[in-house]
Amino acid sequence: MNIDYEKDFGKNLRRIRESKKMTQEMVAARMQLRGCDITRSAVAKIEVGQRHIYADEILILKEIFDVKFDEMFYKKDN
Repeated sequence: MNIDYEKDFGKNLRRIRESKKMTQEMVAARMQLRGCDITRSAVAKIEVGQRHIYADEILILKEIFDVKFDEMFYKKDN
């Protein structure tokens, strides 16, 4: 596993979440409503690369944020 890749993924998720004006608690609650057993703390750990993310969680986050996979996985040039 590449920890740098997980950290980059987490940074992208945080950037997307903040651009949607959502808190970690809001994200966790919306994921729970879609059947994903996740806490705010787990969302926070994903954002800093301390927790692995599962495929079903990625799909749910894509739906919640209404973004393309590229936005979740690749760095934006800024």
